[in-house]
Amino acid sequence: MIKMEKRKKEIVKMLLKQNLEEKDEEEIIDLLINNPITIDVDKESDEKMTFGEKVADKLSEVAGSWTFIILFCCFLIFWIFLNLHFLKKAVDPYPFILLNLLLSCLAALQAPVIMMSQNRQAKKDTIRNKNDYRTDLKSELILEQLYDHLEKVIQNQNKILNYLEKMDEPNKKD
Repeated sequence: MIKMEKRKKEIVKMLLKQNLEEKDEEEIIDLLINNPITIDVDKESDEKMTFGEKVADKLSEVAGSWTFIILFCCFLIFWIFLNLHFLKKAVDPYPFILLNLLLSCLAALQAPVIMMSQNRQAKKDTIRNKNDYRTDLKSELILEQLYDHLEKVIQNQNKILNYLEKMDEPNKKD
């Protein structure tokens, strides 16, 4: 059993092949060998989300939809028709300076919020990629261990076959 643990550590070191400090390397090796390593990235990050991050995600979800685009286009058309045709004294006469100001303010506020959401998503993707890498490493270790066990089974099977053949040889001579 100790021999197997040593072999696992050697395999992990070979797989990592990164310039890690010895402390970090040992921690990763112990993590891969002894602990379950999969985590639910979405659940973990959702639990740690701040109010601002939740708002940024919701805003990105809404602002990045066809519903928002269609409704916003309807609002623009309504604003233009209202100020050109329906109001006797237009709130925002042509060239729609107030509308341009509103659009500029919306873009100035919307872009950073969407970028915050994208940055958070990028962090989640990084965690997910690290999780996948660790899972792949652990799977490779398990496969290596299964391969070793399979080799032992094949060796034992060959020994049994040889033994049976030897036992069968005196019967053939008769």
